[in-house]
Amino acid sequence: MSTPPLAGAGMPPGAFSGTQSQAAREVNTASLCRIGQETVQDIVFRTMEIFQLLRNMQLPNGVTYHTGTYQDRLGKLQEHLRQLSILFRKLRLVYDKCNENCAGLDPVPIEQLIPYVEEDGSKHDDRGAASQLRFASEERREIMEVNKKLKQKNQQLKQIMDQLRNLIWDINAMLAMRN
Repeated sequence: MSTPPLAGAGMPPGAFSGTQSQAAREVNTASLCRIGQETVQDIVFRTMEIFQLLRNMQLPNGVTYHTGTYQDRLGKLQEHLRQLSILFRKLRLVYDKCNENCAGLDPVPIEQLIPYVEEDGSKHDDRGAASQLRFASEERREIMEVNKKLKQKNQQLKQIMDQLRNLIWDINAMLAMRN
């Protein structure tokens, strides 16, 4: 979204309000999504503040409580809840506007969004893709070797643990027979 020129820069004062209202109507979906994301972040922040206020409030358990402090915290809590309600309404408006903007779009099949190599081969195989493929296969081979070594080590550890378990069992049996 471009910024409209300032009034007084060679334009009559009435021309500025027309371009401003036109710019307000032509908000693109990407900027709406950014506004929605910021609104969600504000909602999360306000919610955290509400929980912080609730955590700091004392429960009414018969202890004398300063009414001034109570009223102050209650006022803050009500203000946060009011602001949270406004943020949710704003988020709903952004959501509705995004749905309205995207209603006329044809959905693109997922298969068209994912690049892939066809079976008959591509005419323009570049060396970058071939080197990436070679690197990926080499990396996969190394990972397979490491996994194989890891499985061998795990098997050795299992055997050692079984031997130790049997040894401890035998020692406990001998001690029991001695008593």
